[in-house]
Amino acid sequence: MTNRRTPRPAKTAATGGPFYRGNAYRIEDSVGHLVRLLIGSMNRRIDTRMQPHDLTALQWKPLLMLKFGLADTAAELARQNGSDTGAMTRMIDRLETKGLLQRTRSEHDRRVVHLELTADGRKAADQVPFELSGVLNEHLAGFTQKEFEQLLSMLRRMIDNGAHAAAADVDAGDADTRGTSTDHASTNRSRTGSTQ
Repeated sequence: MTNRRTPRPAKTAATGGPFYRGNAYRIEDSVGHLVRLLIGSMNRRIDTRMQPHDLTALQWKPLLMLKFGLADTAAELARQNGSDTGAMTRMIDRLETKGLLQRTRSEHDRRVVHLELTADGRKAADQVPFELSGVLNEHLAGFTQKEFEQLLSMLRRMIDNGAHAAAADVDAGDADTRGTSTDHASTNRSRTGSTQ
């Protein structure tokens, strides 16, 4: 029988122990909670600044991704935005109705529909980085260059830590599956009396 691994909190070099403990958890000190509050604040400011461009929070992201060449199909945009393809297709319909993008069939595969910005779409997309920069700078008011760079570094480290933790869970799951298969095989051999 394989014992399922119990996740343990990461050790820190400075303290040798975890920053959070279940018996003393305070949501107001949670990094996740604070990040959600920050994202909510930024999204509200972005919505306000996008209104003059007649763009909603859901509409400017596809335009920006098309502008930077990060995606050119509905499926790629959905994947990049963490949404389902159906919802993204409806958003694309609205952007096409506004005259901001257009669909074109692939010359190599007629089943594939590529997306590209129209002239008006390029004008709108060109404004997005300026508005985003304004909102980010509002929230970074009072930071020094060093603090800004430290913040970026720490956020990237947390993202990397999460990726490593997820990969470890996958590896542990694979090990559990292999162990279970081995256990089943051993049981079957003992029942039949066969050896290899």
